[in-house]
Parts: sequence; structure tokens; C-alpha cells
Amino acid sequence: MDGTLVDSEKVWAEVQIELLGSLGVIWTVEDCMQLVGSDLRDAVRVWMARIPDGRITAEELAERMFRSVVEALHREVEFRPGAVELLQALRKADVPCALVSASYRVMIDAVLTHLPADPFDVIVAGDEVVNGKPHPEPYLKAAAALGVDPARCVVIEDSNTGTEAGTAAGAYVVAVPQWVTIPEAPRRLVVDSLEPLSPESLRALLR
Repeated sequence: MDGTLVDSEKVWAEVQIELLGSLGVIWTVEDCMQLVGSDLRDAVRVWMARIPDGRITAEELAERMFRSVVEALHREVEFRPGAVELLQALRKADVPCALVSASYRVMIDAVLTHLPADPFDVIVAGDEVVNGKPHPEPYLKAAAALGVDPARCVVIEDSNTGTEAGTAAGAYVVAVPQWVTIPEAPRRLVVDSLEPLSPESLRALLR
């Protein structure tokens, strides 16, 4: 979702820099980039390691960080070029679709308010799995819920952790990097934008 469907990584970055700065941490855009695609529980541990002892608990930090991001996502989201059009084309072609995100369900629900009703058959949120990306569990759970073989799935990702999760699950991965560099690899297509993609071009990858 973040960085693939919507351009929310910059929202995350703004919230991180402002909130951590208020807690005495110098946190940069480069620091934010290191966490792109990370499981939120892992991100909290990284943030807490930089905050002076006693300033805030991990639970308080997570609640404040998540609340600020959710409020921003409810107000407005910016969809990535071609993302909504591809999603609509996949729905029209009756291609089963799942949204697999490291973000928690409350954040996903905020983004979905900006889309037509029921754009996905299955949603797997970061707080609904034991092991987050880069572990394959989120994508394996989504494929199982769709009733499909992961090897017959195409995963679309913008981060290295997400790409690794899709590959580990056995799927073909289309990488659309925005903030980070994603290398070429077998059963992986790296593209600059979602705009040229279509249901037919994605099916062709699996032939």
C-alpha cells in the first residue's frame, strides 16, 4: 500500500521527523528511507533505540505515531501514477486481488475511504500476521485466502523488504521503486511506473 498504491511514505517521513524531533532525536529523510517497507513493530524498536531513556514508552510512541499518520491519511491521500487505473482494470478483468501491507488495519481503512467500495478480495494487514515482511507469511496468507498458488501470483512492491517477501513466497514480483533502489533478479521485473501495466501484461509474466 504505502509507496505502491498511495504516496504515503512522505506522510510517514513527515510524522517521523516531527514526532521524533519533539523527543530529542535528530531524524532525517535518510533515516526514514532505511525503514521503507518495514514491519511497524520493527520500526518501533528502531525509533526507541534512538530516544533517550524515559522520554516515552514503546506503546506510547507507537500510538502517537500511528494516530498522526491515520489522521493525515483520512484527510487526503495521493495515489501513485497508474495505481487506481490498474486496480480498476484488474477488477474489470475478474482478477483476484489482495492488498498486503506492513501498515496496520486502521491505516489501511483510512486509505480505503478514498477508493470505491470493496476494491480488494482480501486484505492482510501488518498487525494480522506473526511475521512481517521480509518474511513470506503476509503473501502466503493472502494467497491462501484467495485460494491460489503463490507461484501463480504477481506481487507489486516498492520496497526491498516487500520484494523479498514476495520472492520468498514464490511469487513473480514487479518492483516499482520510489524511495529505494531495487536490483534486478530472476522472476522480478523492475519498472519506473505502474502506468504501462495491464492485466494482460501481468498475465504474460507468468507464462
